[in-house]
Formats: sequence, structure tokens, C-alpha cells
Amino acid sequence: MEEKTKEEETPHKGSDKGPPKQRLTVCLISAAFFGSVGSSFLYGYNLSVVNAPARYIKAFYNKTWIDRYNEPIGDGTVTLLWSITVSIFAIGGLVGALTVSFLIKVLGRKGTLLANNALALIAALLLALGEMAGSFEMLIIGRFIIGMDSGVSLSVLPMYLGEISPRQIRGSIGQFHAIFICLGVFIGQVLGLPEIFGQESRWNFLFGFLALPALLQLCVLPFLPESPRFLLMERRDEARAKKAFQAFLGRSDVSRELEEVHAESRAQNTQRTASVLDLFRKRSLRWQLITVIVVMSCYQLCGLNAIWYYTNGIFQEAGFQQTLIPYITLSTGGIETLAAIISGLVIEKVGRRPLLIFGFSAMAVFFSLLTVFLHYQDRFSWMPYLSFISILLLIASFCSGPGGVPFVLTGELFEQSYRPAAFMIAGTVNWLSNFAVGLLFPFIQEALQTFAFLLFVVVCVAGALYLFVILPETKNKTFVEISKSFSKINGIPDHTHEREMKDVLDTDATNGLKCSDVEMESSF
Repeated sequence: MEEKTKEEETPHKGSDKGPPKQRLTVCLISAAFFGSVGSSFLYGYNLSVVNAPARYIKAFYNKTWIDRYNEPIGDGTVTLLWSITVSIFAIGGLVGALTVSFLIKVLGRKGTLLANNALALIAALLLALGEMAGSFEMLIIGRFIIGMDSGVSLSVLPMYLGEISPRQIRGSIGQFHAIFICLGVFIGQVLGLPEIFGQESRWNFLFGFLALPALLQLCVLPFLPESPRFLLMERRDEARAKKAFQAFLGRSDVSRELEEVHAESRAQNTQRTASVLDLFRKRSLRWQLITVIVVMSCYQLCGLNAIWYYTNGIFQEAGFQQTLIPYITLSTGGIETLAAIISGLVIEKVGRRPLLIFGFSAMAVFFSLLTVFLHYQDRFSWMPYLSFISILLLIASFCSGPGGVPFVLTGELFEQSYRPAAFMIAGTVNWLSNFAVGLLFPFIQEALQTFAFLLFVVVCVAGALYLFVILPETKNKTFVEISKSFSKINGIPDHTHEREMKDVLDTDATNGLKCSDVEMESSF
């Protein structure tokens, strides 16, 4: 799977210069930054923001219940309402993911991100004003709507970043998504401290803060270009696509990029965006689809979310005072962010495949150690400290690869017409797996106690083995080259892709274009 053709390893004959040396441009960095602020950041923030005010929200539920029914709320009822408040976020995410294919067809990549901010603003109002209105229903609906926002953004943003990024830095730009998820988690922990908004009189400001990143994206993203691949292949707007390429690449001559996209479009032999059913039927994409399903399942089922069930208990066992635990928890968010940044810096040197295999393998090791440490923590006073270190290393292992690379990979494994359907499937698998972990893990933990983490060891090992056997490296390859690397396992002869590209390039040659100029010198 990893063998490179002679053409990939050596420069093309007849070409005096190689691919243009790619540099980061202000436009590209701005699109990645502001796109992530209003999308990935909000998702990460909503993962952690409900933890600090949990007891105040439950008290609000009780007060509202007394005002309505003149009696205190039952323990079972408040637990049910709280469980719905937390878990409905994942259901909203699933609904949002299912709408992605339709939205990007109508609004485009950037347009969908901008329209999605309406959901964030509505959710912020409902969540922030629910206490004032005396309505816990507003909180539940608000969580559902912000879940929809996250479901859309988790699919659309990686697609947008992948399509605007030159292949030499596509992974690094794609990692903005993971970095801002981790940063959102961290900021949610910081703002939830008692000195800031983690108080009974201020917890609603935690949710009002949701409007700020959305407004920031709305102020800047309209002035940045749409995906040039979308403009050229789906809107057939070459003038705007050319301007977008020029802005993102920082140079005026983008003829090679335009011709490569034209060639890919003609090689696909389709003018329409493929449906999910089309994707499942496409033999040449069978193992790309299986790979995305496996990787996105492992992303949620690898057990990181379940770690939070144990974190506070481990800190208490280690002897930390209850009042200090919120501050110690900040270390987990800090480690997440740092590991994601390091991953973004090395992904173009190390590659996607090694980061994923290393991340899942390291998680399997640290889950095994954590199981041992938790089992013996009552016998040795110093054992909880080892458990805490294992948790930090688990988080770092996750964010080094499995926390962000799956989204980059989903955008790379599919060509333009199949990419929306692929992201819709990936998003559906992601949110269903998220919901399954939240629903089932408490029961698994009750039955298996500390040995529950061994299930995640199995998932991580299985994921690492699958990736080792199946996944080719995708760094610094065009989308057509990546598709070609799956030809053998899909049972498609290599010459099929070669013939398709040869046909379109021969057509270009008759129009006065040199094939050697078009084939490999493009930044995309």
C-alpha cells in the first residue's frame, strides 16, 4: 500500500522546475483561524462548559419545579432532566451532520459556516436567558441547537480547510480544527472557575459567551474567499476560483492549480455531487469509506470521553482538596492544546499514518497502565498520582493524532464530488459513537469497575492494526494520487486512473498546454 511509483519519487522529465515553494499567506491563516474560532472552538467549549455549573443548573431545575408545582423535584427527575440536557447535545450533532450535504450544495463551504452561526446565536440566547425566564426547557432546546451547530461545523470546516490548503501544508492547516477544539475545552474550563463564571449568580454568562466566537466569525469570514475547488468544480465560476487561488497562494500565476482542478473534474466524469448511496455503491471508493468509518468510530470509542468519569475521583484519592480540583483539571485542557499544536507542527514531516498509529498504540499502553493503577490505588497512597500521570499521557496521545487527523483524512481520501457524502457519513458515525459512549459507559463501568478501560484497549489496538495494514500515507499528495493509492485494495487496476488522467491531459495538450507543466507542479 505504501509503495511509491517511480514518477512520484523522481522529478518529471522535461520540467525544469519543481512544484512552487509554498508559503503561508495572511488570507490562508485568517481563513483557518476565523473559520475555526466560530466552529471547532464552539464544539470544544460545549464539551466542557456544562461541568462547572452542573450543581447550579440542577438547583435551578429544582427551584423552577417548586415554582411550578409547589413541591421539590425528585432525585430521579432531576437526574433525568440533567441527563437529557447533557446528552441531547449529541443528538443535535447527529441532526446537524445529516444536513451537511444539502447545505453545502446550496450555500457552499464558507456560506454554510456563516449561516451556521445563526444556530450558535439562537442557542446562546436560549441558554443564557433560560434562568431569567424560569424555563429549563430553554436550556434543553439550546443544548440541542448548539449540538446542531457543532454537527454542521465538524463536517464543513475540515472540508473547507482541506480544499483551500496547498497539499504541502494541507495537514498543518487541517490541524487548526483540532487545536481549536482543544482550546475550546480549555477556555471552557478556565471560564468555569469560581473566580470567573463558575458561581451561582454567573453561570448563565458561561452560555452567553457562545455568541462571541460566532459574532467574530461573522465579522471576518465574509471577506475571505470561498473554496476555489467548490467554485470551479461545482459552481463553474472560473473567475472567482482564480481570485480565490491567488488570495490563498499569494501569487498571481495560478494556471497550474486551475488546470489541475479542471483535469480532476473531467477525470471524475460527473458533473453532480454524489449521494451517500452513490458513495456506498462506488467500488473504487470502498476501502476509503471503510477506513473513514473505522477511524471515526475509533475517534469516539477509544475512550477519551470516558476518562472524565474518573478524573475528579482520582484527584480526590490523590489527596487534593475539593476546592483545588477545578484548577488541577486545567492541566488536562492545557495538555490537550499543547499536544494538538505539536501535532500540527510535525504532521507534514511525520505524516498522517504514523501519527494515527502511534496515538492509538500509545493510548492502548496508557489505558492498560491506568487499569493497573486504578486497581491498586487503595493499597498504595502514591498510586493515584501515577493514575493522574497516565490520564495526562492518555490525553496527549489522543491529541497527537487521533484527536485531529481523522478529520484531515476524511477530506483527503475522497475527490470533490464524493467529499460531501463522505463527511456526512463520517459525521453520522462520529455522533452515534459519541452518544453510545455516553449512554453505555456508566453501565459498563458499574459492571466492570476499573477493568472497563480494557475495552478501550481493544478498540485502540484494533484501530492501530487496521491503519497499519490498510492506510497509505497521504501527505503531499493530490486527491487523485491518493485515490490511486487505494486502487489495488479496491480491485481497480492502476491503469484506470492513469488512463483517465492521460485522456484529460491529452485533451489539454491539444489546446496548447504541456502535460509536464500541469501534472505535478501544482500546489494543490
